[in-house]
Amino acid sequence: MRITEAGLADAWIVDVEPATDERGVFARTFCADEFAAHGLPRVFPQCNTSFNARRGTLRGMHWQAEPKAEGKLIRCTRGAIYDVILDLRRASRTYLAWRAFELTADNRRALYAPAGFAHGFQTLSDGAEVFYQMTESYAPELARGARWDDPAFRIDWPIRPPTLSPRDASFPDWVA
Repeated sequence: MRITEAGLADAWIVDVEPATDERGVFARTFCADEFAAHGLPRVFPQCNTSFNARRGTLRGMHWQAEPKAEGKLIRCTRGAIYDVILDLRRASRTYLAWRAFELTADNRRALYAPAGFAHGFQTLSDGAEVFYQMTESYAPELARGARWDDPAFRIDWPIRPPTLSPRDASFPDWVA
């Protein structure tokens, strides 16, 4: 497993180092000691999965507010997604900066977004499935979101128009 900086403060890419033979592939996807060595969490009290039937589905931009702000370790386990993280921490040197990464079942790459980041993704294939490991349990009263096409962020999504939920389509603009 290789852990490298993702280009935003405190965000990380986790790449597996697969061992391949005639049986297939084996790879370690998580190691508490290696995560701790990079200042990453060692405990994820909640895991979620998202199945998306159609290419172009967009979910985001979501986060959970204090006092239960959550970090997320995100991995695509089926198909492919365009995964976006956005730093909303006002004191951060990368405040309002975003980065996108292609996460696929084939590349087995994961992305860690720390607490204080918004997260969203758009499916690049039909039948995409996403697995999340969360650093906090879900608190519905602390769930937040901002528009996927908010002019304050200028996120470059690959597929337009996206398929959105009514909730995601109704999020307000970011107020700095």
